[in-house]
Amino acid sequence: MKTPISPRIQRTRPGLPAAVVISALLLALTACGAQAPASSTSDAGQATGVPALAVNEAAAKLLPESIKATRVLRVAIPTNEPPTQFYREGTQEMTGTNPDVARLIGETLGVKVEIQVANFDSIIPGLAAGRYDMTVSSMTPTAKRMEVLDFVDYMQMGNSIAVASGNPLGISSEGSLCGKKVGLLTGSYQLAVNVPAIDEDCTAAGNGTIQRSEFQDTRQAISALTSGRLDAVLADSPILDFAASQNPQIGIASKYDFTSVGVGMPKDSGMVKAVSAALDSVIKSDSYLKVLGKYGLESAAITDARVNFAQ
Repeated sequence: MKTPISPRIQRTRPGLPAAVVISALLLALTACGAQAPASSTSDAGQATGVPALAVNEAAAKLLPESIKATRVLRVAIPTNEPPTQFYREGTQEMTGTNPDVARLIGETLGVKVEIQVANFDSIIPGLAAGRYDMTVSSMTPTAKRMEVLDFVDYMQMGNSIAVASGNPLGISSEGSLCGKKVGLLTGSYQLAVNVPAIDEDCTAAGNGTIQRSEFQDTRQAISALTSGRLDAVLADSPILDFAASQNPQIGIASKYDFTSVGVGMPKDSGMVKAVSAALDSVIKSDSYLKVLGKYGLESAAITDARVNFAQ
């Protein structure tokens, strides 16, 4: 059984003049943090354990001429966070659901995938600057992000709240986070959308708002939780669920709000038709289910590669 998709809370915003959209969005999504330089690794998708897929010639013909010429897709993926992305032991080669889905897309389009490792909050600025062609980074399509990016859904995931083992503070839901010290990934959906909504409810109930602490990767937040500097961590469920399975010092207090995440690419790149056609082939293939199953994420499978479906 696949976990059903349920919509997340979405605060819609009126449109902005085209001249200010990109600058305003980049400021909002980078949370005023300095952009970190991206490190990169390159691979041809060979010997990575990704099942082979035939080239979808019709999809490949839809690629922009620049990609046809280089036959390379530069894909931005965040830092080391298993099981969605992490370095294969003893190497600088990225594996996990996100790199493997990117490689399946590359196989379907008949191009090489070059993984560019970057902090999550630097990915959208990097796409805008032309450093990457697309991102496969568990990024939730929101109305705000869709002002500058096109998205095609490729899997689904939810939120989890991680707490210290035994849950000493009795945290059981989003509502339990009022006034608590909570760790969040910089630039994340949880920080940009979930926390403001929770804070509104906390204020309406006469409780204190969340005391936010931002981190460049979820492992740093988990370390702060286990050292007692945080009361909870709110992040993507695959990452926190995996961390809890490996670390007896933490547990999962709540898991909820499953929805799709998408491959993102700049609106002016001409990529969306090719990627949409490729992902339509990918998610119908046995290779897709094998990739998700390799990381215990069979329930993350979707059946419809929706285009620009805001959450």
